[in-house]
Amino acid sequence: MPTDYVLFNHGVNTRDSRPQPDYADALFALIQQHYHQVQGRTLKKIALYWGDVNKEQEQKLLDAYQGSSIWDNLWFQLFRGKQVMQFVGDGALYVSRYGGSRIAEALEKQTIEGLQQPVSGEDRLHIVTHSMGTIILFDMLFSARWDPDYAPGHACVASMREALFGVSPGPEQGIRISSITTMGSPMGFFSLMDVDQSTEDAKDDKGNIICTHDITPRLQKLLASLYQEQGKKLPWYNIAHPGDPIAYPIEKLLPQLVDVNSQYIDVHDILTHSISVTDFLTEPLSQSLFALLHGGEAHGSYWHSDEVAKKIAQAIEQALQPPAANQAA
Repeated sequence: MPTDYVLFNHGVNTRDSRPQPDYADALFALIQQHYHQVQGRTLKKIALYWGDVNKEQEQKLLDAYQGSSIWDNLWFQLFRGKQVMQFVGDGALYVSRYGGSRIAEALEKQTIEGLQQPVSGEDRLHIVTHSMGTIILFDMLFSARWDPDYAPGHACVASMREALFGVSPGPEQGIRISSITTMGSPMGFFSLMDVDQSTEDAKDDKGNIICTHDITPRLQKLLASLYQEQGKKLPWYNIAHPGDPIAYPIEKLLPQLVDVNSQYIDVHDILTHSISVTDFLTEPLSQSLFALLHGGEAHGSYWHSDEVAKKIAQAIEQALQPPAANQAA
């Protein structure tokens, strides 16, 4: 039976002690409510989880902090020992080659297990990423830093790429990506790595890739391959809560990086609530330190948002329409 897979990847500071993490359960349930089931097709969730990869190292670091003679006199001990350490620790973990390779191993295994084998030509994949999860997944799929066969995690990254159509080393194989939804995402910062602004990987005189963390050349190739295969633009929803300090717009930036002629993607920045009179009355508060300190609540709000679920369900349904009908919609 053809399957529409919804693949989720969480961001930093996500912890779950259960065998099957439930961070995406509420959002997926809302998607199911809004999705008009197509006869003969099924909807399946793949919730990737990497939050426990650094657990032992974090605990050792916290023990060392708490053993200090000044720890008991520091303010915000709970905040320091939980939110800050997990947030910074997750980022540092992925940047390191060894830590990043452990995350790659976890995500590759879960992705391959989640996709029913063999993948059908009628199956479709819808990617939903949150926060740092966007950076991690797109780095794994498109960054050249994983290319050398001696790099830790190389085999896992290659296996994950082979599972997706349009991604090297097997661009003609794998499941087709039919929509992308980014939530509370700082993805725009990838533009700071796009120093060459070329459709090909920049190389030195010895053939070594210079910009090893630049994802844009390979992302552009994926988008071009999907357009040629499916005959329509890829819908890309970038969803932001006004109070989320990690969320940034991309609808003008992303086409400049990977789709200058507006051929391949249909990007929309979407706020999770409408602007009203009360928003203008509370504008001074919205710019205050108080609002920033409560940004964590806004940053995690997408996982329970009915508006977000409606958009994802809409993207799944549109992917099943023929190109002409899709463009008209």
